[in-house]
Amino acid sequence: MRAISQDSLGGPEVLKLVEVGKPTPGPTEVLVRVAAAGLNPTDWKSRATGGLLGEDPPFVLGWDVAGVVESVGIGTTIHKPGDEVFGMLRYPQGHGAFAEYVTAPARHFAKKPENIDFVQAAAIPLAALTAWQALVDTAGLRSGQRVLVHAAAGGVGHFAVQIAKARGAYVIGTASAAKHDFVRGLGADELIDYRDTDFAEVVRDVDVVLETIGGDYGIRSLATLRPGGTIVSLTLSALDRALPEAAAELGVRSETMLVEPDHAALRALAALVAAGRLRAEVAAVLPLEDAAKAHELGETNRTTGKIVLTVPH
Repeated sequence: MRAISQDSLGGPEVLKLVEVGKPTPGPTEVLVRVAAAGLNPTDWKSRATGGLLGEDPPFVLGWDVAGVVESVGIGTTIHKPGDEVFGMLRYPQGHGAFAEYVTAPARHFAKKPENIDFVQAAAIPLAALTAWQALVDTAGLRSGQRVLVHAAAGGVGHFAVQIAKARGAYVIGTASAAKHDFVRGLGADELIDYRDTDFAEVVRDVDVVLETIGGDYGIRSLATLRPGGTIVSLTLSALDRALPEAAAELGVRSETMLVEPDHAALRALAALVAAGRLRAEVAAVLPLEDAAKAHELGETNRTTGKIVLTVPH
């Protein structure tokens, strides 16, 4: 089968279209014929550095998958051949979506909502699961609470805005002025242009902060929380490691999380999509062989939403 692989760490130019062996599903696994694969910032970071685990090439990147179940391993009951599914491979060690076929545990996938195509479905899993697990599972966001979403127009951020609104929260987002209309269209109640306004000086009494940027954003965000509030950080920078102590001094909670495959959450997200309450913003669609171009585009940090690779068969 065709796949995008690399023999060395480096820039987008290390990505090559190669032929590799087609995988076989093991017990409780499914083999999925990939129709589309979403990109996330972790893809280009892993390409350049080996990722969180410091892996050495060769490897095939990609975690977001949408496609059709080709076959199932023994003991699999929730999916059958022919099912249209979407999901994510185990993060960070389960990558391999930039290929014609992938295998993974059956419960890492859910049925694709009928009202979206494979491209839209491939843009959802990792980023939307991250937002769901941060806001719902970790922070316990409830109706009537106030949430601050950093980088609200980004891959995770634009899902977080929609999920928070679906749960009845008041949403404050940070984004450049050029993206305010987009984020407002997702349901944000209040927007801050981070280029000319210091959010830490104007935002107060929020219950939950979703911190997606790193650097000093976590520490600065603590001032926006009310006592008993929660900040969930998705970055692992050195400054973030100081968050728990600083948070405790202020009477707030700090959590750092990595996303996990999650069948129940995927079904919840699919229900929101089917109800028209959640959508993926797709910034660009390119064929599998143009993976290097997709990485180049992603690394500009100027895209709104997600980039998706299509995998023709």
